[in-house]
Amino acid sequence: MGGGFLFLIVTLGFAAVGLLSSIAVPVVYNKGSSTNRLHVLLVITTIVCAWMMWAIVYLAQWKPLVNPILSES
Repeated sequence: MGGGFLFLIVTLGFAAVGLLSSIAVPVVYNKGSSTNRLHVLLVITTIVCAWMMWAIVYLAQWKPLVNPILSES
C-alpha cells in the first residue's frame, strides 16, 4: 500500500465527513434559509481547511524538500 493510495483514502474520508456534515447541519440546526446556508458554508470551509492542513503536513513528510544531514560525531 503506497503513500498515494493512503492519501486518496483519507481524502475520500474527509469528503464523506464533509458531505454527511453538510446534510446533517441543516436538519439539526434548522433556523431558516439564510442561516442554514451560512451553517453549510461554515462546515464546508472547516472541512476544506482541515483537509488542507492534513494534506500539507502529510505531503511534507512523504516527500521532504530538505534531506537531513547526518553528522559523524
